[in-house]
Amino acid sequence: MNYIFFRHIWKSVLAVTLLIIVIAGCSQEESGAEKLTDTTAPLHALQPDYPVQYEPASEEEITEVIDRIYVYLNTTTPMVLQDAESENDITNIADHKGDTEFEAGDFRLVSYEWGVTYAGMQLVGEVTGDERYINYSTERLNFISDVVEVHREKLNENPELDTPVESIIHPGALDDAGAMSAAMIKAMQANYNEDLDWMVNNLVDYIYNEQYRFEDGTLARNRPQNNTLWLDDLFMSVPALAQMGDYTGETKYFDDALKQVIQFSERMFVEEKGIYMHGWVQAMEEKPVFHWGRANGWALMAMVELLSVLPEDYPGYDDVLAQLQAHIKGLSKYQSGEGRWHQLLDKTDSYLETSASAIYTYSIARAINRGWVDEKSYGPMVLLAWNAVSKQVNDIGQVEGTCVGTGMAFDPAFYYHRPLNVYAAHGYGPVLLAGAEILKLIRNHEVAINDSGLQVYGPK
Repeated sequence: MNYIFFRHIWKSVLAVTLLIIVIAGCSQEESGAEKLTDTTAPLHALQPDYPVQYEPASEEEITEVIDRIYVYLNTTTPMVLQDAESENDITNIADHKGDTEFEAGDFRLVSYEWGVTYAGMQLVGEVTGDERYINYSTERLNFISDVVEVHREKLNENPELDTPVESIIHPGALDDAGAMSAAMIKAMQANYNEDLDWMVNNLVDYIYNEQYRFEDGTLARNRPQNNTLWLDDLFMSVPALAQMGDYTGETKYFDDALKQVIQFSERMFVEEKGIYMHGWVQAMEEKPVFHWGRANGWALMAMVELLSVLPEDYPGYDDVLAQLQAHIKGLSKYQSGEGRWHQLLDKTDSYLETSASAIYTYSIARAINRGWVDEKSYGPMVLLAWNAVSKQVNDIGQVEGTCVGTGMAFDPAFYYHRPLNVYAAHGYGPVLLAGAEILKLIRNHEVAINDSGLQVYGPK
């Protein structure tokens, strides 16, 4: 009985479907439109409904996206010191006696995320010639330096004083020291800022001499478990050490940076997948493996930043280059059809995440521009990645789709369900950096659609 009933239902559905097809065909004939068939049209040239722009972005499109970010950040990160109790502006820092704070904007002026943003602003300014970007970084670093200079003395007199630059004067973690000092050294190297030496020396000294390490010198933490390696810490240390080596000429900083890349990679790079695990705990016999997207980005960018200043004939250069190339090859396998990468790289049911994708875009584009990887192999994927990332910049210049600050866990739910937020500061600097390197790429390489597919050819 049931079989006969469902058979009748199925026949009715089929009849209705055929009727719709016939009506559609009649409508096409009545309108005079030619049917698109294998003999009447080049079907291979039909345009797919891509979720993001497929054609490479133009220079105008890229600069328009970057400009939106600049306008938003310039208006929402004020350079004002206030009295912590009254919130009145302080016009004379030296004469002020009480606790202080920066005027609340959308983002903090002192953080590792904003160290990346300062470096991103500087690079965009250098690539575009637009001084607004360089001024953004220069003015804020000078402002921070002025506050630090006065508050160093005040803290000696009153160690209980609240100051918004405490993490620069008394750094207590790699997060405090690495990205900020790397951005400062870049600014001084380019002669944009002059009086940042005390801050740089203080922050790099923390990395080199004070941060907890394993016996073999690998930088480590004692959270969430004792003797834990965080992949993030490659970026929180290596670029600063590399920049310091370049700035001072002292090779001990290059040697330490190389040691971190090699020793982290020996423990945390999963060769069969070509990507890193997020955390490694010495006491765990079975190491839980979670390939968190942004941590892989920090590792990738750490190698790119090191190779950018390390002399090519320096011992260990080729080892880092080979590791970078292996990581880029691994990451290429996990890019989504939309263009971004997933929160957990090998888990396609985890969400697509913007900050990691922007970091990959910057790092791979720079690797192409510096000749470290083949533009024909990786150019199309990185141009697609930029299109996907830039689509996440909303009309007022906020970066959407960025995972908030993330600790370490050993279960999938933690990573799957981290919130996304436009005030997660991790997305802004990477998008600026990515835009700058993509501008270089399209300026210096032949890019075209051929046989309906995006191709990147040799240098122009």
